[in-house]
Amino acid sequence: MADTSPTKHHDYLLVDPSPWPLAGGVAAFLMAFGAIVWMKSPEAVLGFSGPWMFGIGTSAMIATMFFWLRDVLDEAVHKRLHTPVVQTQIRYGMILFIASEVMFFVAWFWAYYFTALFPGDVHEVGKTLVGVVGREQATGGLWPPAPTGDGRFISTFNPWSLPLINTLILLTSGVAVTYAHYALQKGNRRGLIVGLVLTIVLGLMFTSLQAYEYYHAQFTFAGHIYGSTFFMATGFHGFHVIIGTIFLGVMLLRAVAGQFTPKHHVGFVMAAWYWHFVDIVWLFLFISIYVWGAGAVAAH
Repeated sequence: MADTSPTKHHDYLLVDPSPWPLAGGVAAFLMAFGAIVWMKSPEAVLGFSGPWMFGIGTSAMIATMFFWLRDVLDEAVHKRLHTPVVQTQIRYGMILFIASEVMFFVAWFWAYYFTALFPGDVHEVGKTLVGVVGREQATGGLWPPAPTGDGRFISTFNPWSLPLINTLILLTSGVAVTYAHYALQKGNRRGLIVGLVLTIVLGLMFTSLQAYEYYHAQFTFAGHIYGSTFFMATGFHGFHVIIGTIFLGVMLLRAVAGQFTPKHHVGFVMAAWYWHFVDIVWLFLFISIYVWGAGAVAAH
């Protein structure tokens, strides 16, 4: 019989209809709605409590990510639809995604510096009002804030202890993933795997030390402006480290399966870009919050 399947005469990827964008949207809604109910309402909504709804949404999101990634890998590895043109488009998409992530962190840096530079109440600079009424009461007109008697804020971290160690760990992980990329380009599969394993281990170490640091923090998240800005900025970075570690873990599995070649490894490049982005954000966090914002005295 003659082959009646359509013949592809272009280098572009026209994806087949997929249920995963809709499934991901529904899962994200359940996660967000469940989290809101969990935090705001002790009563069940539509027969589901907040934790249950959040758990269902999270499970659905994980499943969606797994099956969606499976389809993308099928396109790239088995159907070989990721032509050089498609790979270029993927790179452009990743650049735009990282740019959006940069602006996401700009918001947290803005919140931190807006408070740190103007810890007092509203005052006039030229024709612009700067500050927030009541801020001086919350910070004592100082940054870092004056210690509070209720234990919500005692002192900042010493930047040259655990934060410095975490910085060195993350910078070393950036060197490791760069070595893995170099090994891949040279066709050194063993070096690729070793570099990825080392990067993942260092990422897990960073996350573990960050959790240890949070546990020993001398300030709280709730009811205090320093704790809120600190935990939101560093916490979201930690969340990105976890995502990046999972991303690299998938790349490790693909490397072990022999799915990368020196000329075709765009997935690995995307993971490496994301990891370097995480490294750079941490450097800004370390300099801004831990070093510049430590104040004259830090407890530990």
